[in-house]
Amino acid sequence: MVPPGCSARPATVRVRDGINSFKSSSFLTPAERNKYCLECHKGNSRTGWMSSTHESNNLACTSCHKLHAERDAVLAKATQSDVCYTCHRKQRADFARPSAHPVRQGRIACSECHSAHGSAAHAMLNKSTVNQTCYSCHAEKRGPFLWEHAPVAEDCTLCHSAHGSVNQAMLKKTAPLLCQQCHSAAGHPAVARTGGALPGGAAGGSAFVMGGSCANCHSQVHGSNHPSGVKLMR
Repeated sequence: MVPPGCSARPATVRVRDGINSFKSSSFLTPAERNKYCLECHKGNSRTGWMSSTHESNNLACTSCHKLHAERDAVLAKATQSDVCYTCHRKQRADFARPSAHPVRQGRIACSECHSAHGSAAHAMLNKSTVNQTCYSCHAEKRGPFLWEHAPVAEDCTLCHSAHGSVNQAMLKKTAPLLCQQCHSAAGHPAVARTGGALPGGAAGGSAFVMGGSCANCHSQVHGSNHPSGVKLMR
């Protein structure tokens, strides 16, 4: 029985008390929190936010940024990766491998390759393709070359692990195993590494191939401009 002059509140209505702090415990949804930020921050770097991977996963701006802080960790090259690693734990492990980009040393930030606010490219890359992103730093690999190595022009990640590898030069496999994913060993000393393929074995394995593999002879693996460089040997 409701006393005269009083109104009853339905049990299903939730009272929203307190001040919106924009923290993860805020009563506002991520989309509602982001709306206030985007009223001012509508620059070119945020045009891809809607329907981006981060937005689709219900991330709020404050999941990465500190509001009106003197120093925002995600904006500093040395500390940005620690913020990203909060979610991207596999990438943390990759960058701890022996051969990796110097993110751990604070010399490269994740945002130099990826656009956290959204991108039309795969993996939210800053550039339209993987290769264009890599060429931002590795301009000498861009070419054009007189003699072109097809996988290089297609996709750098066919051979390299961008976040890190246990192999030198961030290669996905050691050579000649890496090279033999495309190149047949038939009629060539770069046979598979079996007992018979060792130097002196039945398969006639070459000591040059076993020691440093294909790159001992084919040193210009990214392409060659030498008139006689058809086999990328000079």
